[in-house]
Amino acid sequence: MAEIRLDSVRHSYVERPAADSDYALRRVDLRWRDGGAYALLGPSGCGKTTLLNIVSGLIHPTEGRVAFDGVDVTDATPVARNIAQVFQFPVVYDTMTVYDNLAFPLRNRGLPPAEVDARVREIARMLELETTLGRRAAGLTADGKQKISLGRGLVRSDVNVIMFDEPLTVIDPHLKWVLRSKLKELHQRTGRTMIYVTHDQTEALTFAEEVVVMHEGQVVQTGTPVELFERPRHTFVGYFIGSPGMNLLAGELDGDHVRVAGERIAYDGRLRADARPGPGTRVEIGVRPEFVRFAAAGEGGLPVRVLRSTDAGRFRIVEVETRSASAARLRLLVPEGARIPADDARVVLEPSHTHLYIDGWLATEAGP
Repeated sequence: MAEIRLDSVRHSYVERPAADSDYALRRVDLRWRDGGAYALLGPSGCGKTTLLNIVSGLIHPTEGRVAFDGVDVTDATPVARNIAQVFQFPVVYDTMTVYDNLAFPLRNRGLPPAEVDARVREIARMLELETTLGRRAAGLTADGKQKISLGRGLVRSDVNVIMFDEPLTVIDPHLKWVLRSKLKELHQRTGRTMIYVTHDQTEALTFAEEVVVMHEGQVVQTGTPVELFERPRHTFVGYFIGSPGMNLLAGELDGDHVRVAGERIAYDGRLRADARPGPGTRVEIGVRPEFVRFAAAGEGGLPVRVLRSTDAGRFRIVEVETRSASAARLRLLVPEGARIPADDARVVLEPSHTHLYIDGWLATEAGP
């Protein structure tokens, strides 16, 4: 296993990149500790797979340095880096049995037959492949083949890092949950460094101890699932994580408040000294639907009109619109059975969970 560091890594598929827009991966500085479980999360085209392939050695970065345990491996081959990688679509040998597919990486390294057998049967048990070990891989479903592919990545105990590139794309929803649970269990048992690439927030947040959120070729936040949910450092993180995502409302800065639709809204923390907005900057407040509620009689709040209500099981998702010339929409969660105003209402935003953003970036620091 290894600690992995990326220092000032950038990559472009353009021969002579000149502008930021020429880079598929902008400057990335990351440190992944030995034995951690990590996820790269973001939409298609954000640079996740490019970053993963730079770590694995399949791509040489245009700029920057990759190090394993302090040793520069930027120019090293994937074999020299001693990594295992599981790809989006199954990579199996159809003419081999399931057993031989799982044993192949171990036999290539000359392990004793008894050790090969023990490792194969352990992984087969974890992935529920025991009953198919004698069958040829060609006769299996896509689910079964991907389980073999996962097993081939997991069977070796000597790798520095195991990397998963959207490995559950072809798996049905129920089995996705089962395999995610098994991968997490395996990580807890073995303590191997694992990096998991996905566009699915549920996969990332349930698997990883720390999630790297990517957007348009750059890392916009690295943190635990709780940190990403409670204090998004970029509006994209707030929008992308959560269902429904964070509400964003345009406003104007007014001391320790922001004016939205003519009303003063308090936000968390203090405005950073280096975050004062200038001409043309975009000021927004962000608050998750969980922290918006209808105001009680005489409480004040932001005047809104109710647009629609959607049943989501134990609560309802209510969409409202501010009563102002530049009407803005926001959503709040209302417990099942609670009264929803017919039309006119006011909503209150919890100040401790209302964040101030300037040009998309969190502009406050924690404090009394």
